[in-house]
Amino acid sequence: MIDSTTKKPLHVSTDGDSGPYIMVPVEQVDEVGKLLDGHDIRYWVDEVAISLNGEPEITVINLGHHVDAKRVQAILDNAD
Repeated sequence: MIDSTTKKPLHVSTDGDSGPYIMVPVEQVDEVGKLLDGHDIRYWVDEVAISLNGEPEITVINLGHHVDAKRVQAILDNAD
């Protein structure tokens, strides 16, 4: 799946202690959520979105410690 603002593929990040996450433009949260729901992947969306230098707002979709980040990345990569 392509990030609508950067035109680059969405990426599952695994840095940090809180578990894997995806930084997503707010306008794509529903689309990514439906994709994750369709594959029975648990997640939650941060309540806070940020915008830097007038760019579109982004937020974080958290996947939790027990989610297979490689599996989620494969799902994003194969999404149309």
